Amino acid sequence: MLEKFFKPRSVAVIGASRDPDKLGYSVVENLVKGGFAEIGQVYPINPKAEEILGLDVYPSVLDVEGPVDLAVIVIPYKYVPGAMKECGEKGVPSVVVITAGFREAGQEGLERERELMAIAREYGIRVIGPNCLGVIDTYTPLNASFAAGTPPKGPINFMSQSGALGTAVLDWALAGEMGFSKFVSLGNKADVSEIDLLAYWAEDENANVIMAYIEGVPSGQEFIETARRVSKEKPIV
Repeated sequence: MLEKFFKPRSVAVIGASRDPDKLGYSVVENLVKGGFAEIGQVYPINPKAEEILGLDVYPSVLDVEGPVDLAVIVIPYKYVPGAMKECGEKGVPSVVVITAGFREAGQEGLERERELMAIAREYGIRVIGPNCLGVIDTYTPLNASFAAGTPPKGPINFMSQSGALGTAVLDWALAGEMGFSKFVSLGNKADVSEIDLLAYWAEDENANVIMAYIEGVPSGQEFIETARRVSKEKPIV
């Protein structure tokens, strides 16, 4: 069920920007420079632009003619529920919400996150985030994040609940210290969790080891059972 996060045929960036200082520009730039634009479709979404990095821009994900396998949302939090609803109407199966301002922002943010996930569940959408850096699969190749670049290929699958630590690890990778098969910033874990990723990554033939930085495990028993099963296939650090 997580396949479209790592091997999509098309990616929409909701909140794509022409401003190089904006996260919405960085995500589109990584998709282009990381190589995905050569093997799949990239659809920048911005009602106020016509072209970004040589790509045609669409006012809404609903205006994209073909199917969208993965959407990356990088817009202010008050607009995110509406964007999630449009993703549902479009039939997008997987969404990465980079936008912050949800559970980590207090009670009002928690209520916003609950509203967001109610919409996602209504349409059967799997969600990574919110409040995250994005996802990377160097073998696809896919860099649907606002990282400073794409790390080299390697035998490690890495997940982090901390954005700061995830950024530091990516910096080491970009400096040539290590290589990754997959990288996921979990953010608030409103839907996809470390348990989901452990189970999915057990079958990843491009990775020999799974690394995880986790600050809390809501379902301890399920985590232990999954980790025990997966560690028979791959070591977990």
